[in-house]
Amino acid sequence: MHLITTQRELEEAVATLSRSEFVTVDTEFIRETTFWPELCLVQIASPDLAVLIDPLAAGIDLKPVFELMANEKVLKVFHAARQDIEIMFNLGGLIPHPVFDTQVAAMVCGFGESVSYDQLVQKVTGTRLDKSSRFTDWRRRPLSQQQLEYALADVTHLIDVYRHLAAELERENRAHWLNEEMEVLTARGTYDQHPDDAWKRLKLRVRKPVELAIIKEVAAWREREARERNVPRGRIIKDDAIYEVAQQAPRDADALGRLRSTPKGWERSASAAGLLAAVNRALAIPREELPKLPRQAQPAEGSNAAAELLKVLLKLVAEDEGVAPKVLASSDDIDRIASEGEKADVEALAGWRREVFGEKALRLVRGEIALKFEKRKIAVFETRQAAE
Repeated sequence: MHLITTQRELEEAVATLSRSEFVTVDTEFIRETTFWPELCLVQIASPDLAVLIDPLAAGIDLKPVFELMANEKVLKVFHAARQDIEIMFNLGGLIPHPVFDTQVAAMVCGFGESVSYDQLVQKVTGTRLDKSSRFTDWRRRPLSQQQLEYALADVTHLIDVYRHLAAELERENRAHWLNEEMEVLTARGTYDQHPDDAWKRLKLRVRKPVELAIIKEVAAWREREARERNVPRGRIIKDDAIYEVAQQAPRDADALGRLRSTPKGWERSASAAGLLAAVNRALAIPREELPKLPRQAQPAEGSNAAAELLKVLLKLVAEDEGVAPKVLASSDDIDRIASEGEKADVEALAGWRREVFGEKALRLVRGEIALKFEKRKIAVFETRQAAE
């Protein structure tokens, strides 16, 4: 099994792959000690060729790979594509397109929620994959034969999985369901995250607008610092420390040193100076310009009971359609439909989801349909209100 380590081999391989209608793609990377994932291996296959590309080889330029990812004539097939696409975006400045994610397709085709690649391969092809190399150090060279075989299997079996799922989607007339999902997956905003939005990843434990202002400033500072130093966010400052900083609002090193969540002596470091600057920027914001605390919407009377009924309806519809419930509606979707009805701005009330589940959910909330237990099963029936 050959590992591509020269530019000439890479260009020749990509030229062959580019003539295919689709290619399957996977990557191996390490990111436990870095902010940006370190790409260690790229696997690409078509029905005619399967290749392993070493991005760590001296003199290798992945430009041909990025050009293939951007080639609109070639469909790129991934399983659980988000992290692979993130790597392509960070290294190549592009988002692969068009894309087919077999994990999403599997949910649409009734294989359950977030089915793993090896489970999907076994269900579709009957092949049991050897996953013993999953957690090896992909940076070390030379790679073993076992590692190479493992890596190649991640794209060769994906060809049969893709063909099976594509045929199933076509047979069930659900190809457009997947297309809507792929539009979100390949949207630039999904990967081009601005540091000023980093606070949105945190669980808000704030009671005052000034605390939210501090969290926003400190989270943005931490994001920039982590990116610049290429270390995980927690190496800069942990989430719990951000919450304590927001509550205590330390203006100087002495105050910072009294916090329980920061290491002893850290308050005199250059990083601490950056954090204190972020805190003081937040404290300098005029009171009338402080960010408003997110409003915790109070559920309408009876909405909790309505949500429970909607969950039952969701399960019924998912079983009838042969899809995972998660595909049709999230728990937040259910709660908001129960509370807000038609006004709920949720995915379950848009596109194909509305057609399959959303309209039924609204009819249940309006009392036009109801649920009953009949012949040992729960069933949906029209109410008199619907007839009127």
